[in-house]
Amino acid sequence: MIKHFTTPQSWLAISTLMYFMINGAQVFETCVFIPKWTASPPESFQLFKGKYGIDLKTFWIWGHSIHEVTFILAIIFCWKITLLRHWLIVLFLAHFAVRAWTLIYFAPHIIEFQKIANGQGEMPDLLTKARLWRNLNYLRVGIFIAISLAQTILCMTCYLRWFYQRIAV
Repeated sequence: MIKHFTTPQSWLAISTLMYFMINGAQVFETCVFIPKWTASPPESFQLFKGKYGIDLKTFWIWGHSIHEVTFILAIIFCWKITLLRHWLIVLFLAHFAVRAWTLIYFAPHIIEFQKIANGQGEMPDLLTKARLWRNLNYLRVGIFIAISLAQTILCMTCYLRWFYQRIAV
């Protein structure tokens, strides 16, 4: 059983599944929470208000950290397979660029929105900024989904090659 989890195919599959889990959470958040809090700020910021307000920071930190560790492990275990290595590095760099965008733009703004909800700040043209955040988030989630679909194609290609090598023997 342990031998199975040291194969390139296994780590690529685990990383791909983790990407789908993260994307599922992103799509849920984008469809359920974001339309509510961007509807009419600051009134719609009630979701963030008080000690029981929504704060998904811990979830996203852990979720992305676990996914990115599995992504790096997939690259390490697939290193000797040139095609996989090259495409995984390309996909990881694309993923890293979107994560950097998240840390530079999305995270600071959502923190500021949460502060405003709790009376700790203000922001001119709040409705426009919240809607821009929402619209850019649609783009960001779309990019993450595209990366995970590309990784899925890579994973399926890897498994098909592995399968055909097994039956050819």
